[in-house]
Amino acid sequence: MAATSITPAGASAGTPPAIATLRPGQEVDGVYACTRKDRLVARSGTPYLALELRDASGAIAGRAFRDADVLAGRFERGDLVRVGGRVERFRDELQIEVRAIARAEGADPSRFLPVAYRDLDELDGFLESLAGEVRDPGFSALLAALLGDAELRAAWRRAPCSRNGHHAYLGGLLEHTVAVGTLALETCQLHPRLDQNLLLTAALVHDLGRTREFTYGAEIGLTDEGRLLGHVELGLRLLAGRGDAILDDSRRIALAHCVLTHHGPDSAPGRRFGSAEAIALYRLNAVDAAIKAAIEHGIAPAAGTAAG
Repeated sequence: MAATSITPAGASAGTPPAIATLRPGQEVDGVYACTRKDRLVARSGTPYLALELRDASGAIAGRAFRDADVLAGRFERGDLVRVGGRVERFRDELQIEVRAIARAEGADPSRFLPVAYRDLDELDGFLESLAGEVRDPGFSALLAALLGDAELRAAWRRAPCSRNGHHAYLGGLLEHTVAVGTLALETCQLHPRLDQNLLLTAALVHDLGRTREFTYGAEIGLTDEGRLLGHVELGLRLLAGRGDAILDDSRRIALAHCVLTHHGPDSAPGRRFGSAEAIALYRLNAVDAAIKAAIEHGIAPAAGTAAG
């Protein structure tokens, strides 16, 4: 028997019922996040798919007994999927008996992934305001070029800072960037001998590589370049692509050093900080990351929190 067809991937089928509201006997046709996909074999020897489907309200098991291998080829664990089926009760637990399932191309991950509590438009305004505090023509021009790139700007708003640590939600990168930039500006008031133009620019771009590090589906994943290169290297490449044509050598090198060492001096030649601004960025970045992680996940019994 051929697998049942459903609304084409990416097509609208209305707002699907929230998982928390599903009841036995209810028909389902909507997009959910697939966070588990196992091919199992029943006692009869027939293969079936055991699934976990999620939305913002909760999770529900799914079972596909007919055409399991055909359906399995239409999606992967971690995809957003369009599901057609019926809610049944099995061993006092609700599950969806899946008749059709396929990858939902173009579905919006923000419906399924955690998002920033703070308003992103407000954070965007703070980012522009902080950039306006940079008076050096070279650094100011670099920030203007970065902020003026619509594709990069959208990724800046969307990206998290991590998958499981601090600011691990959509918009987390923008929130963290604004926080570190604000701390940098205040620190320069307390220590006027710091180069505000360098430190504030570095604070605003130190995690720019995060914009190319993640994938978005049922879960936050890693791109190949994010997994193999990491956000620091990706950020340095982004800055080199723009900054080489804008900054002189001294500014370009000073900024790259701050970005390179924002997790600590181990990546620097001689494993030493080369400027007070690099030390300040390292400490300020760690302060925001550690406080956010403690608020969101509690205080770990052992010291040491990875910063973003």
